Amino acid sequence: MKTKLLMTCLATSALFGSAMALAAEDTDADRSHAGAFVADSAITMKIKTKLAAEHMSSLARIHVDTDKDGVVVLSGSAHTREDIDKAMSIARATEGVVSVTSTVVVKKDD
Repeated sequence: MKTKLLMTCLATSALFGSAMALAAEDTDADRSHAGAFVADSAITMKIKTKLAAEHMSSLARIHVDTDKDGVVVLSGSAHTREDIDKAMSIARATEGVVSVTSTVVVKKDD
């Protein structure tokens, strides 16, 4: 029983280790490469998590997309310009982000 558990843990560690190695590979890889996609998704998830932690309703309507070069694009809508600025600030402060652009618009009626 312990041997089976140990083997499962080792296999899982090897799998995650491989995924992390792929994510850390060359940033010039094309987006269809699994490692580039994992790295892009990790940055996007970090930003979305930080936005959710702010508990501001309009931040939930801001969409986040990250390209293979660490460029983040925010889109969607927010209640105020201050909410947009806050989202951009959060994105810029996230590890792995090279630059942030925004197409977020102010919409008070949502």
